[in-house]
Amino acid sequence: MRTRGTIIIRGIVQGVGFRPFVYAKAREFGITGTVKNLGSEVEINAFGDRFEEFLAAVSRGTPLSHIDSVDVRNLHGNPPDTFNILESGSGSLSGFIPTDVAICDDCIADILTPGGRYEGYWATSCVNCGPRYSIINTTPYDRERTSMTEFPACAACESEYTDPSCRRHHAQTIACAACGPRLALLRTDGTPVAADPIRETAALLDAGSIVAIRGIGGFHIACTEEAAPELKRRLGRTEQPLAVMATPAEVERIAVVSGEERAILNSRERPIVVLDKRDPASLPGISNLHTIGCMLPYTGLHHLLFAELAHPLLIMTSANLPGYPMTTDLATALERLPGQVDYILTHDRRIVNRCDDSVVRDGYIIRLSRGLAPKREAIDLGKGCILGVGPELNANISIYKNGFCITSPHVGNVRNPQTLAYLQETTERLGTLTGARYDRIVHDLHPQFLSTRYAREVAEATGAELLAVQHHRAHIAAATREECVGIAIDGVGYGDDATIWGGEVFAGKVPHLDRVAHLEVVPMPGGDLATRFPERMLYGILPTAEVRDLLASRGWSDIELAVLVRQVERGLNVAATSSTGRVLDAAAALLGICRERTYDGEPAMKLESAAHAGKASAWDLEFLRDGDCEVLSTRSLLAEAFRRAAAGERAEDLAASLQHNLARGVAAMAVRAAEERGIPRVALSGGVAYNKAIRETIREAVRAAGLEFVINREYPLGDGCISFGQVVYGGSVEE
Repeated sequence: MRTRGTIIIRGIVQGVGFRPFVYAKAREFGITGTVKNLGSEVEINAFGDRFEEFLAAVSRGTPLSHIDSVDVRNLHGNPPDTFNILESGSGSLSGFIPTDVAICDDCIADILTPGGRYEGYWATSCVNCGPRYSIINTTPYDRERTSMTEFPACAACESEYTDPSCRRHHAQTIACAACGPRLALLRTDGTPVAADPIRETAALLDAGSIVAIRGIGGFHIACTEEAAPELKRRLGRTEQPLAVMATPAEVERIAVVSGEERAILNSRERPIVVLDKRDPASLPGISNLHTIGCMLPYTGLHHLLFAELAHPLLIMTSANLPGYPMTTDLATALERLPGQVDYILTHDRRIVNRCDDSVVRDGYIIRLSRGLAPKREAIDLGKGCILGVGPELNANISIYKNGFCITSPHVGNVRNPQTLAYLQETTERLGTLTGARYDRIVHDLHPQFLSTRYAREVAEATGAELLAVQHHRAHIAAATREECVGIAIDGVGYGDDATIWGGEVFAGKVPHLDRVAHLEVVPMPGGDLATRFPERMLYGILPTAEVRDLLASRGWSDIELAVLVRQVERGLNVAATSSTGRVLDAAAALLGICRERTYDGEPAMKLESAAHAGKASAWDLEFLRDGDCEVLSTRSLLAEAFRRAAAGERAEDLAASLQHNLARGVAAMAVRAAEERGIPRVALSGGVAYNKAIRETIREAVRAAGLEFVINREYPLGDGCISFGQVVYGGSVEE
């Protein structure tokens, strides 16, 4: 039996309390020696009769760690008398850094229990909780390489930091009111409010004020339910649903929470969880859908604030325009937020890496961010280093190196210089943290995307090979590397034929995915204008006199109608699309559910909410041919809906039936493709798959055919999976 050895533990072992954990185990098992951080490895020189027990214990890791491998090497020399933690050194960067996680129960107790050293201190944390990614500059993860370096520990904190019996032993974020980051409540002109920041903020919120609150990864805007309509007016987002932060009891009161959803709400990641309301008509000032996004308090600041609030619920929305980077610094907040908020609650700890809230629905990730990202996935894509720069909307980036793929937190919509700059900043930051030297850079097929241009610039600077990947093939690559029939249903993606795809069925194995079926190609009158005004999309699909009469009855002028008709007849400023999202937009317009899109996905989301109250019925489906591809006729679906609407059928039932039959048609094409080719599985991806009725209809049809149903729970179903899919695709292409 061994009594000594050098133990090398690889994985996520930084920022997770690994060295103090090893120290404690060494004391427990009578081990002498040393422990040292080496990048993404921990090196332990251990001597003692209970070496094997010690090895088994440290191999299990801490709650926040992730162990990839444990190796033991021979160790020579005389045993020392003690066990010591050594200063960090450089080494492997494969393990990366853990994500920001919620404050733990022990620290909550510390801040809420009277008389303790941490009573009322907003930035309390320990080795098991608190910020990580948002504060790190470089690795290895030590205080001097984070924004906490600006706050030297006081004697009391230093004593706990060096105490092996304390859970703050070697906690790099240790701080207290005497030495740590401080809060300040400001007016929007920057002048301070002379009062206790937390108590006064709670009083202002309870009185109806709107307050910007600086959190772990950026600023939120907070207010009570009563003030929500005013907040929406100030933001110019009168229709957009807002997320809320609430006590657990309040979440249970307003929403239906399953066991799985409760576990996600209470997880250390603390994402926003999209839940069904108990009463679909409730909370109309916050959300006019049948769902509401809820999260629990996840920082000491939040818990202290709710301890003072009379209200059990706060609107908590990001303090930035949709698709733009989060506001992280006070100067920018003072520049942009006056007129939107009445006060600003801020702190003086620098946010190094911004990070928005993650969002989850039905267990599927909508936004990959705080708590869930940077995401690290073990995957064998060869020896090359690959960068995937993502799509245009809901973008992030992924880097593959040495058997691991790191995907960044959500970046946003790369249609503007600010978000492009954030994409570049994120790429550079993660590239540095992972030590990436790119061999291949993968980008979207669309030649005009700003991310495509950025990929070219990086390739020119590094000499890396460029590879363009069609958007929907990247969706399927993110879902599975096995042979499959892949369904990709979303709003927009540049197709092989330069048209707009979005209702696609592929067959094969990455990177050889053949398009075998799709939705009917229909015109988008006015191009992007049809996405803002879905009645344009309705007429593009159903260019009939009856639809013209419907639009006229809704206030379209003769001149507007004449222009629309001429566009469709002559193909002037008309794009061609097979997009599922545009069909749902047209359906929402037909039923009068949404006539103008004011936020991303609004028509389809409102259609889904209407359908939630309806009953679906099966309609006859019409299938066409387009060369080698089978095609589902969406004109026939909308024509049937129009006929039934004219006959007086309820809009809610029609909404449910449209979703149901669209999903039936897509599933039927996929099942036929699988059966014809002898492929045993069908994969589903794309933002439309968040629609539960559509997703479950497809799942049931696939399983009823005796086929395996594959869907991604590790990455977003929407475009947040594209950069990962690009990397997978890029690693599957032969040199």
